[in-house]
Amino acid sequence: MVITEIESQPRPETHVRPEMTVAEFRDVVRRIEDEVAKVMVGQADIVRDVLICIIAGGHALLEGVPGLGKTMLVRTLGEALALDFSRIQFTPDLMPADITGTNILVEDQEGGRRFAFQPGPIFANLVLADEINRATPKTQSALLEAMQEKTCTIANVIHELAQPFFVLATQNPLEMEGTYPLPEAQLDRFFFKLLVRYPTSDDLAEILRRTTAEVGSAANRVADGDTICAMGTLARQVPIAHSVSDFVVRLVLATHPESGAAPIAKRYVRYGVSPRGGQAIVLGAKIRALMEGRLNVAFDDVRAVALPSLRHRLILNFEAEAGGTTPDDVLLALLDEVPETAG
Repeated sequence: MVITEIESQPRPETHVRPEMTVAEFRDVVRRIEDEVAKVMVGQADIVRDVLICIIAGGHALLEGVPGLGKTMLVRTLGEALALDFSRIQFTPDLMPADITGTNILVEDQEGGRRFAFQPGPIFANLVLADEINRATPKTQSALLEAMQEKTCTIANVIHELAQPFFVLATQNPLEMEGTYPLPEAQLDRFFFKLLVRYPTSDDLAEILRRTTAEVGSAANRVADGDTICAMGTLARQVPIAHSVSDFVVRLVLATHPESGAAPIAKRYVRYGVSPRGGQAIVLGAKIRALMEGRLNVAFDDVRAVALPSLRHRLILNFEAEAGGTTPDDVLLALLDEVPETAG
């Protein structure tokens, strides 16, 4: 029998923050968005959705072609939040130990030798996994334990990660050369999957103006880890009506083709979304309600977060892939077909 030890990394001293109000919640969100807007042009919806993930204590996956500012967005958020930040550039030759760390042989003052753990870049509060699908599935899976359990096991020793802990990953579309699809188990651990669109003509003109100027802008730090944790605590206290939570349940079950779902799900879906999808919708809707200044969850909040919560958890069949049907197509149809109240 192997006995696994638990070892914690040194953490900075934390202080218990007083309970946050809705007004303070909205003010922190506004200040973070204002700081990000100093650097990022457009993409306001993406910025807000990433903030929802961070406040929820979850992880975000941003997908888009190269050059749309995905990495800049995450790096700018790291500047606006007073959190320990690290970046991992995923490449085909990246190994799991390059992410998690490894035991190295060190020599003490008396000349003796021993193994000491050298932490990898995963030991940070905010981790940017840049172009995560450029690495092999073996390397991608090194993040599984960290994302779910907030721990990292090296040589039968469990190392606890610093809290709070977030992974913000970027990936290129799978149709591009040199990409590997993420395992379904890892996709399910992302709170949201966000699709970064090409900027509008006005945004593109502003991007060209800013990036060709002599001096660029930088974001100031406006929130720390304690503040983010207090925001997450407040969000979980937001009540949700039974009719709204029942709508979430029926929407999640409608994605399962074997449960008498809508015709589009039976035709195109191979596997429906997991319970984590429903959890992401409810918590994301609570945070969105607070961002709008409300202490109750509306059906519009559920609809606003349904696609980023579910699109990466829906596995389509061959007919859908051959015909070009996307998860968003299926989910939009289900949102139209599933009634808000059970009849």
